[in-house]
Amino acid sequence: MAPSREHRLVDTFVALTDTLVDEYDVVDLLQNLVDSVVEIFDASAAGILLVNQEQELEVMASTSERSSFVGLLQLDAGQGPCVECFATGRTVSVRDQAEMERRWPVFAAASAASGYASVHSIPMRLRDTTLGSLNLFRESEGALNRDDALAAQALTDVATISILQQRTLEHATLAQQQLQRALDSRVVIEQAKGFVAQTHQVDMQAAFTMLRQHARSHQEPLADVARAIVERRLVLPS
Repeated sequence: MAPSREHRLVDTFVALTDTLVDEYDVVDLLQNLVDSVVEIFDASAAGILLVNQEQELEVMASTSERSSFVGLLQLDAGQGPCVECFATGRTVSVRDQAEMERRWPVFAAASAASGYASVHSIPMRLRDTTLGSLNLFRESEGALNRDDALAAQALTDVATISILQQRTLEHATLAQQQLQRALDSRVVIEQAKGFVAQTHQVDMQAAFTMLRQHARSHQEPLADVARAIVERRLVLPS
């Protein structure tokens, strides 16, 4: 029998809290989070943006190339619910296309072209510091209900604490360095995805799945597997 929505929510919380007592791969942690929230909150796609050392937002995890593309578009335009969520540290929920057009015309056009009718952005924050945002894209109109909004914020809060565990706001430089290492890992993973897609004649989503499967089956960090592929030390089986 398929797990219930409540069971998936509990399982996601357990997976996140496990990282507080053991070593973990930040990229894989956030990828698992976006994979889970699309099912839990009935979203079409999800993505996470994190801030780098230059205080610019970068796409850190995405459930599809499509949601990643929309995220990059809104970053180029400097506008959108995900950007506003990071800037204010508050949840931004846009329930229909008309509201998007009024507030962020460029983002609204990109969102409509990709088939999204509503977007909900939840800040990744710890106390007064916001590190990025978790963003849910839906193909249907409507706002997140109160229970979903609270659950999404709770998941995002635990993920943020996991990223910054053993770091404090008094040591912001160290915390930023940790985030930057995660972002740098993502760059290598993107390079490996492109390499695998080309050599194995698959799309980017399939290439990423192959990378994750190899990392999990060999119990290796995703970034290490990606780096080995980019440096030609590893060839994934077809």
